[in-house]
Amino acid sequence: MAKDVRLQKMLADCGVASRRKAEELIAAGKVQVNGQTAHIGDKVDPAHDQVAVEGRPVKPAREKVYLMLHKPRGFITTMSDEMDRKCVAELVADIPERVYPVGRLDRDSEGLLLMTNDGEFANAMTHPSRHVPKVYRVTVRPGVTEDQLVQMSVGMVIDGRKTAPAGVKVLEEKPGRVVLEITLHEGRNRQIRNMCAQLGLEVARLKRVAVGSLRLGMLQPGQYRELTKEEVRSLTAAAAKAGRQSRGEAERQAAQARKGGAGRADYPSHGRPAAGKRAAGGYSGKGRR
Repeated sequence: MAKDVRLQKMLADCGVASRRKAEELIAAGKVQVNGQTAHIGDKVDPAHDQVAVEGRPVKPAREKVYLMLHKPRGFITTMSDEMDRKCVAELVADIPERVYPVGRLDRDSEGLLLMTNDGEFANAMTHPSRHVPKVYRVTVRPGVTEDQLVQMSVGMVIDGRKTAPAGVKVLEEKPGRVVLEITLHEGRNRQIRNMCAQLGLEVARLKRVAVGSLRLGMLQPGQYRELTKEEVRSLTAAAAKAGRQSRGEAERQAAQARKGGAGRADYPSHGRPAAGKRAAGGYSGKGRR
């Protein structure tokens, strides 16, 4: 590990928490460096500085661990909880290395949750500029209209900001409920639940079934397995590709703005395909009866 690295990066690299969570720990005064309370922006020399979290010494991870956990409903995506709620930490307690969640699934949601002690991997998978597609199986009540499906697919304004276009497909439709497959290309908190609430739909069940090319498959709730080297490489490559696409889109819009075309960016920025282009996500009515 390099000398004079940011404290939150060092904590992530040692498997304590993701960078974002590490920053929260630092801001809360729970991290000490050489016996002194640390602050946001502090740097450390991992080879010489003594770092502790809530009095517990932090040691470098012995080996990198990459897990896929099937998070059951009723568990929160954290390693500890002051309210004594069930945490995903209980489900990986037999792992010798200290791992933490990559991203989040809310308490009432279930499905594929990545866990690791590799700070670089976690940062690559959660960085705002790298949107690895995530696929969800969502059961809504009482039913869904064509207009509601289109609104979800092209983007909706939530908390003053438009969501990125989503892939929406009807998998099953029965009286009183519809099962949808929704693919998200961004990582906003509770996005599907917020979209459905705005449309007047009740989410009866929400399950993440895939992240990039990685699928949950037959892994049972509460169980986990290690990722293969190829799966880790595939996810890392997908994050890198998403980052390049994001930078390319930003550069294209900046160039367009300089030419006086601000506000006329093509899909996906505004959720509408340009002439002659096919939407990357979009609504598919396949499966409707």
